[in-house]
Amino acid sequence: MQDESAASGGPAADGSDAPGRPAVADRAAFEAEVDRLRTREKAHTREGDAIAAARRRLPMVEVDASLTLTGPSGAVTLLEAFEGRRQLIAYYFMWNRGHPAPDQCEGCTYYTTQVAELSHLNSRDITYAVFCQGSYDESIRYRNFMGWEMPWYSAAESLDKLLPGRQIGLFHLVCYLRDGDRVFETYWTKRRGVEAMDYSYALMDLTVYGRQESWEDSPAGWPQRCTNTRTDAGPPAWTPASAWPGGRPIAQWSRLAAGRSDDLARNSQ
Repeated sequence: MQDESAASGGPAADGSDAPGRPAVADRAAFEAEVDRLRTREKAHTREGDAIAAARRRLPMVEVDASLTLTGPSGAVTLLEAFEGRRQLIAYYFMWNRGHPAPDQCEGCTYYTTQVAELSHLNSRDITYAVFCQGSYDESIRYRNFMGWEMPWYSAAESLDKLLPGRQIGLFHLVCYLRDGDRVFETYWTKRRGVEAMDYSYALMDLTVYGRQESWEDSPAGWPQRCTNTRTDAGPPAWTPASAWPGGRPIAQWSRLAAGRSDDLARNSQ
C-alpha cells in the first residue's frame, strides 16, 4: 500500500523536521515508473549525442597564438599552453583581486575541485589548463592551498583578446585547436555550460532530493537550502551546525582541517 503521507511530499510522517519522502510503492509499480522515465532519459542521451555531433561541425575562428599568459616560469604564449598537444580546454577562473581565500569564487572552486585526473584527456591529445583572470602570484597560492595539480596560468594580460565581446570576470570554458603554429577557438560556454566539468551535480541529480537548491522543481517538503557551497544557506536542519563551517567554499574546509594555510599574501610562501 502506498504511504499517502509521504506521497504528498510534505514533512515526514513522524512529524519530525526531516525532509519529505516519495510515495512508497511495491516493486512492480516502482519498476514501471522507472521504465517510463528511462524512455525520456534515453531520448535525452540521444539528443546530447546529436548536440555533440553538431558541436563538432561548428566553424572555428583564429586566435593570436602569441597572446601572453603567465605561468610558473614567467611569460608563455597561448601556443605554449598546449604543451605540444593538438587540443586545449581552458577554464577561465574568476578572481577577486586582493581578497582572502574565503572570498574567492565559490563556483570556480566547486568546478575546479572536480577536475583531478587528466590522463584520459591527455590520451586524446587534449591539454586541460586553468586560465585565471587574476594575477599569477596571488592565484597560484590559492591553487597550492587547494592542492590542485592541473596546469595553471594567469590570463589577465590578454583577457580582452582571449574573450572578445564576452563578460570578463565571469567563468568560461573555451576549447582550442592547434594547427601547426596557429591556434583556433572551436567552442565556448559559460555559466551552467561549465557543468560539463562536474560529476557531483550529475550524481546529485540521480538522488531523490537532487541538488537541494531553491531553483529546482521539487515537491513541497523537499530540502532546498543549499547553494553549490552552502555559504549562504547554512547547514541543513537535520545536521549539526558544527558539520558545516559556513562562510567559505565547501572544498576549502577539508584543506583547513588538514592544516594548510589559506594566506594568499605575497609573503605567505
